[in-house]
Amino acid sequence: MRLAETSDLWWKNAVIYCLDVETFFDDDGDGTGDFAGLTQRVDYLAALGVTCIWLMPFYPSPDRDDGYDVTDFFTVDPRLGTMGDLVEFMRAARDRGMRVIADFVVNHTSDQHPWFVEARKSTDNKYRDYYVWRSDTPPDTSSEVVFPGEEDSLWEKDDATGEWYLHMFAKHQPDLNVTNPDVRNEIAKAMGLWLELGLDGFRLDAVPFFLETRGQPRDEAANLDPHGFLAALRSFVSRRNGSAVLLGEVNLPYKEQVEFFGGPDGNELNMQFDFMSMQYIYLSLARGDARPLAETLKSRPPLHPDNQWAMFVRNHDELTLDKLSDGEREEVFAAFGPQKNMQIYGRGLRRRLPPMLGGDPERLRMVYSLMFALPGTPVLFYGEEIGMGEDLRQKSRAAVRTPMQWTDDKNGGFSTAKVADLVAPLARGEYGPEHVNAAAAKRDPDSLFNFMVTLIRRYRESAELGWGEFSIIDQPEPAVFAHTCSTDTGALVLLHNFGEEPVKVSGTLGTEDGPRNAFKDAILLDLFDGDNVPLDPDGGFKVELGRYGYRWYRLHRKGDRLAP
Repeated sequence: MRLAETSDLWWKNAVIYCLDVETFFDDDGDGTGDFAGLTQRVDYLAALGVTCIWLMPFYPSPDRDDGYDVTDFFTVDPRLGTMGDLVEFMRAARDRGMRVIADFVVNHTSDQHPWFVEARKSTDNKYRDYYVWRSDTPPDTSSEVVFPGEEDSLWEKDDATGEWYLHMFAKHQPDLNVTNPDVRNEIAKAMGLWLELGLDGFRLDAVPFFLETRGQPRDEAANLDPHGFLAALRSFVSRRNGSAVLLGEVNLPYKEQVEFFGGPDGNELNMQFDFMSMQYIYLSLARGDARPLAETLKSRPPLHPDNQWAMFVRNHDELTLDKLSDGEREEVFAAFGPQKNMQIYGRGLRRRLPPMLGGDPERLRMVYSLMFALPGTPVLFYGEEIGMGEDLRQKSRAAVRTPMQWTDDKNGGFSTAKVADLVAPLARGEYGPEHVNAAAAKRDPDSLFNFMVTLIRRYRESAELGWGEFSIIDQPEPAVFAHTCSTDTGALVLLHNFGEEPVKVSGTLGTEDGPRNAFKDAILLDLFDGDNVPLDPDGGFKVELGRYGYRWYRLHRKGDRLAP
């Protein structure tokens, strides 16, 4: 790997920051965040070190599902501003060296979308086949619903024609029929518009669901190639913008995720979220034992060199634990969400990380250090950098989608509107804006924000984390996760203690069949504020890690010309 090559696939060592325009910063004082406000906060994101901003849906919407119920894919929700406001924001972001991607919802629309309004008028309407219908009574699908307790079937009867339409999510979100060429053309046309305006790619929502062939005639479904559509979408996006990225939400086991990358060809999604490692991070945290995470990462399949994993410890949805066994999930619930109000859908948590860890700053920093140290591209959810908490007074996933906390002023500095006019309430209590806000965090040298700034800088200086080969270091401490990320030009050694007790870690970088004295005069160069560590000629080392301690080292050999 040459450093000059890393800009060719910028997403492999980016720092992605997810935000919702409506809850980030309100410029006009109406209680809802907007693009004009986001533009005013571009410098804040640049100071943090963000290289890519991920926008949650900003399209017109009844907002029954936080914008994921779209009524028009071709414009901006007027509550958030105009197309001109969006373009001004993207220009400001680009000037500060940041790219912009946006959510795109291929699976469904709002039931208020003009296509569906027309489709439900008659069975022979032009737009009828834009959606998935059936005339016979559907079977019981209550065990398959995505949101248990909120829906009881995947099919909803439409009184106008007496037929049922498919909705993998909420009944007000009818599923699009992506096998219909007209629907595919509309999707491509909309994506093309946003790419032409300057977007650098898309985060695709619920990818396995929109590749479903449920509801198609059995003989036709057998001949359909859903992955062909995903490959065609990737090809289209690449033609329109050769550096654009498709980041997919695919919550499946690793073996199945490989198919959504395009298998060995890597010609479908560029990136996918690593839901497996995220869930086993929490199991390891609950146990104080790094081995569940280590075993999970060992099972990661090899990817095409152009593909990448997106790493996260929190996102805008529920913190799903659906890939854990029932017993493992209960362990995580007991450790981080023991109250029923903290849990959701029987499979996840609706909490942010700081309250789950009891506000423990050492443990919190270790987790974020780990997230950035794991091979992949780190993704932050707005407010993580200052340690925001959830608001369990809010329903469902809204608990973690409260407005950004800028100051300790009225409404946390988010808006000058009356409290009753805010798009969502501010968090209260010990994680409310009077205790947790960006202004105070920026000015505190020991804050989580300033720790994140340093962490991001080290990550960006360490291309091996996005491009290198990952290997776990064998060592005897069960609480310690030790690994290397290496290329032909450099290597990093990364250590993380999941335990509450300090530990002494001993390991070796050498191999049994490797040359003797391969590490003569080499050291581990500390990348934060610790001491350098000498290496034995065979690559052996000893390091002390404190309570929830972590260390990043670069392998430094005599004569290496490292950047200062």
